[in-house]
Parts: sequence; C-alpha cells; structure tokens
Amino acid sequence: MDFGVKMQGGEPGSTVKVSESEGKLEGLAPAVTPNKNSNSSCGGGISSSSSSSSSSSRGGSAKGWQYSDHMENVCGYLMKYTNLVTGWQYRFFVLNNEAGLLEYFVNEQSRNQKPRGTLQLAGAVISPSDEDSHTFTVNAASGEQYKLRATDAKERQHWVSRLQICTQHHTEAIGKMMSHAEGQQRDLIRRIECLPASGHLSSLDQDLLMLKATSMATMNCLNDCFHILQLQHASHQKGSLPSGTTIEWLEPKIPLSNHYKNGADPPFATEQSKPVAVPEDQSVAESGLLTREPEEVNADDEVEDTCDNKEDDLGAVEEQRSVILHLLSQLKLGMDLTRVVLPTFILEKRSLLEMYADFMSHPDLFIAITNGATAEDRMIRFVEYYLTSFHEGRKGAIAKKPYNPIIGEIFHCSWRVPKSDVASSVTSNSSTQAVTNHTPLSEEALSQVGPDCHTVRFVAEQVSHHPPVSGFYAECAERKMCVNAHVWTKSKFLGMSIGVTMVGEGILSLLEHGEEYTFSLPCAYARSILTVPWVELGGKVSVNCAKTGYSASITFHTKPFYGGKLHRVTGEVKHNLTNTVVCRVQGEWNSVLEFTYSNGETKNVDLTKLAVTKKRVRPLEKQDPFESRRLWKDVTDSLRESEIDQATEHKRTLEERQRTEERHRIEAGTPWKTKYFIKEGDGWVYHKPLWKIIPTTQPAE
Repeated sequence: MDFGVKMQGGEPGSTVKVSESEGKLEGLAPAVTPNKNSNSSCGGGISSSSSSSSSSSRGGSAKGWQYSDHMENVCGYLMKYTNLVTGWQYRFFVLNNEAGLLEYFVNEQSRNQKPRGTLQLAGAVISPSDEDSHTFTVNAASGEQYKLRATDAKERQHWVSRLQICTQHHTEAIGKMMSHAEGQQRDLIRRIECLPASGHLSSLDQDLLMLKATSMATMNCLNDCFHILQLQHASHQKGSLPSGTTIEWLEPKIPLSNHYKNGADPPFATEQSKPVAVPEDQSVAESGLLTREPEEVNADDEVEDTCDNKEDDLGAVEEQRSVILHLLSQLKLGMDLTRVVLPTFILEKRSLLEMYADFMSHPDLFIAITNGATAEDRMIRFVEYYLTSFHEGRKGAIAKKPYNPIIGEIFHCSWRVPKSDVASSVTSNSSTQAVTNHTPLSEEALSQVGPDCHTVRFVAEQVSHHPPVSGFYAECAERKMCVNAHVWTKSKFLGMSIGVTMVGEGILSLLEHGEEYTFSLPCAYARSILTVPWVELGGKVSVNCAKTGYSASITFHTKPFYGGKLHRVTGEVKHNLTNTVVCRVQGEWNSVLEFTYSNGETKNVDLTKLAVTKKRVRPLEKQDPFESRRLWKDVTDSLRESEIDQATEHKRTLEERQRTEERHRIEAGTPWKTKYFIKEGDGWVYHKPLWKIIPTTQPAE
C-alpha cells in the first residue's frame, strides 16, 4: 500500500510505504508544513498550520517537531487500533482546533467526505502509552477512546502536544461559558427575589418560581458535568487516581434550609416549626422498643380489608406547586434524598411496608408456582407471578410517595385463597386462565370454606433507619413455600424526576421441590414532578434457580425521550445448561402481557381484569402500637380530609418520637433490637422461616 505525498509546490515528495503484512511504515515522509498562503493542506506525514499570524513555514523534519504553544491544525497518517480481529489500520487524522475535534478518514483522498469517526476534545485526556515510544491514547469525556500509534517518538510528541493544547483551550472555554452562565443565573434569581411578595408580578408568581427552579437544576447539572471533566483531566495529568477511588456527585453548593434537612419540618406554618415535646414515658413506654418479642397473630382476629385509599386527587399537588418549586430550587442533581423530608401533601395514604404487601395481591398465582409439574413450568409460573405483582402495587395513576417507615414499624396481613382457584399441575398456559375471571369470595363464604382455603401470611418490619432497610416475609405453610426479602431504598434527585433504587434480593423457597429462586427488583422513577407525576419502572432484573439451572432475565424499559411506549417490559426464561429459551414475554407491566412458549403457543394476560384478592388485617384496636395502620392513623385520617397542615403535624410528632428514642438508646448504650428479622451477612432473614420448621424434600423428577 503506497501513499503518495506531494510537497506544497506540487513537487513529488517522499513516498510512505505501508507493509500490510507487518503493519509498519517502511519509509517516513518528512514533515510538511503549508506555506503562509496555505490554510491547512496536509501531506502524507504530518502537517501543521498555526492559527497565529506569526507562524512561519518550517523547513526540515527536525523543526517540524519543535514545540510551540500556538494552536495548530494538524493532519497526517496514524495507525489506529480497531479490535483483536482487525488490529492496527492506517487512517488519516485531522485536528480541527477551531471546532475542538479530532476526526479521521480512511485516507487523505476521502477527507472531503464525512469523517469515519469524530472525538470532542473538550474534557478529553491525552495520554502517551507506556507500551512503547510510539503509542498514545485519546480518551474523550464521552467514554470513547482512540488508541493511536505514530511512526516514531518525535511524531507522537508532536501529536500529543497539539492535542493537549487544543483540549486545554476548549475545556477552559467551557469553564468561561459556565462562569458567564452562572452570573446570569444569579442575576435572574436576584431580580426575581427582589420583586414584591404581592401584586401584579410578585416573587411568588408560579411561572417565575418555575423559571427559578428549572434554571437552578440546569446549572447544577452542568456544574456537575464540568466538575467531573475537570477531575478526570486533573487525575490523568497528575497520575492515576488511587485504587478504589470513584468520582461521585458533589454535595449541594447551596446549603439546604433547615426545614429540608433530615428530621426537620416542611415549610407550612410558623407555629409548626416549634419543637414538639414528647414525654419520655410516652416515648419509651408506649413503644416498648427494648422489650418487644415476636407476636403470633391470631388468624381469627383478621377481617377482610375494607380500606380504599385510591390516590386520584391532583388538587393538593396543584395547590402546593410553589412549595415543590422552592424545594426543587434547593436540590442538586444526583443528590441522595434519604435525609430530605418531602412535603406531606405528596404522600400516599399507606406505609411502604403495606405497599410491599400489595405486591402479593394475586396469592393464587403465588401458590400456583409450586404446583408446576416440572422445573421449567415452575420457573415460568414464577415469572408470570412476578410480572403481575407490580400493577396492584400502585394506587392510582398519580405518583405519590408512601410513608417512610420508622424503625421498628411492622405490618401484618394474610390472604385466604380457595383451593379451586389455584392452578394445579397442568401446563403453564392454563394457569393464568384459571384465575383470570374468578371473583373474590365474600366474608361469609370464606368463613364457611375452612379447609378448602389456602392461607398466605405476610409480615414486614423496618429493620434499619439509616440506611432505610425493610424486611418482609410471606408463607403458605400448607404448600410448604415461602419468600424472604430485604430491600434498601435509595432515592436520588434527577432534575425533573426522582429515581428510587431497590437494593437487595428476595428468595422464594419451594420446600416440596428443594428449590430456591433468587430475584431482584427494578428501579422506580417518579416522572414529571412539576406537572402530573407518574410512575415508571426501569432496569434489568434476574431470577435464578441454582438447583434446576433455569433462569429468567427481565428488562423494564423506560420511555425514550422521543416516541416509544410507556411501561414496556420484555423477558425470557432460559435453561442455562442447554442455552435454550423456553418462554418469552413482552407487553406492559400495568396492562397486557403476552407469553410465548417453546411449543409455539401464546397467552395474553390482561392485568386490568386480573382478580385481586383482598388482604385480611386486624382491626386497629387489636393491632400493635407500632403496626403501620395504627401508627400512621392520624396522618392518614388527616390526608383523607385534605387537612395537610394537620397531617404534617402528626407526621412530625412521629418523627420526633423516633429521634427521642434513638437518643435514649445512644445515651444508654443499648443496641437496636429487631422483632421479627435477624441480620445474616448482608441481608435480613425472618426469625422463624418455614425451611427451619419443615424439612426440605428432594423429589425426583
């Protein structure tokens, strides 16, 4: 392969020969610099045109590598590493200083065409390689990397120095633009805050508050991005970061007002900011935190739940928009919201612990898992149950936040499922059809069926406050199956949305088959928090059974910025040993799911028509003082009556009591003692699970 190189005057110059077998330059063309009348035409080796008017032509290759701090447009051939198969290839590179771009083409003749590749140099890191004296890398802020090789050390130094000068120039330019934008944004906020509090145009005008909040969020986002670029650039200039070092979002530059800090109060009324006095005897004696022991709930005390807390009222959100805007203006992109107290009016009328129970609203599908005739059938049934559990976990279309459970809070409930409604050992295709159209039995009917019903019991406990960790456990003793899970909820501010990561795992145990299924949970997002907030699930989750070798991979797809469907989910069940896909699923997790099986058959499940079995709970007067519904009764009643200020006061009283109890424990040196769950490794396990009571069987299939 020959590259003919012409000098500026049209004279033929040296020829650069490329040996395809060795991938090396057999001859080196001397450096060619365009004359003053030439802009940036390039030869086959390397050429430079200074953007400074004082630059002059250089004669000879030695002067061609002379260091200069002028920004120059450089072009020439370099070897670019593509992959293990293709290896190194010669490509024609162009450094565009004005645009801050490094572009490459197949050859010089194709330079007038679209580049094969382009890197933005602002925030990039240019690093000479330790492998040899010819290689260097260009690491763009986007994460893309070019691994390049010059013909010798001098040529590498020339490219590296030109690229570094260009990178520094454009990175500093971004900083200047950021500084200018920050000044304008500060001026905007100052002008808004200087407006009178009332009148035709006031500082509390909702449009102006919207402008203030969004401009603050935008600047915070840009500042964080620029800061990460600076850290990356500085770390490579000064050497690699120490092992284990990570670059994370910064803490807010603007201090949060006291009423937004953990344990303090939302800004509603002056008198609400006064501390609440909680008597010590009420604080410690009522909760009995230091002496509580596990309680056996009598199933006869439980009655079918008649509580209906549908969240369909947008009025409170609209009325309190100015509070949301003010809160958003104080938050920083990526900020952990664990210690931020959110306004009461956005709360759902139930605890997070009860929300976990609502994921069990189809107990017939849960019990049907163990009825599967084969390991394949049982895995498919678990996936069907798993995907149908999220729809009922949401109360209404509007995204509201459940109560943050206080440490020691618990929730008990159960479900009674007629045995006739549970799919037997038949193919998975008919399992959901058997339960799709049934209607829940009345209280009288349930009291009559007795042994004809399966019972599923559920208990949840808040085992930790910081970090906020919940443990929950459900079992059907008759069918020798149970599920144990622990979840750490980590929430972050994402600009115009809030993201919640569910850290932890669950384990479903089928003792009749000696099988355990480990599973994870998707992330949740509250979108459009300034208008009509709605919930979206996202991320990849997995289900695995080590004994049988079956696994499932499920993806909850977030909606793209343009086009696309909401709430889309896809997944597949696979036999790992044979790498055979035995079932595929697609659809929406809150609407219709389509299952396609290995035999070619399909089944649609309409979640909106899937019957919901109501849970059974004890009346409030029979509940433990720290059971969720009794604990949050005053807050829930106030929210039902739209008494936001009163709900805030009751909520603050609970939080103050929690802080008082924690202070007593610290002073007494008494560690926190959980009631139902025991710490094992990084997880939490129910104190009396079925697998410790009922021996696991190992049936032969």
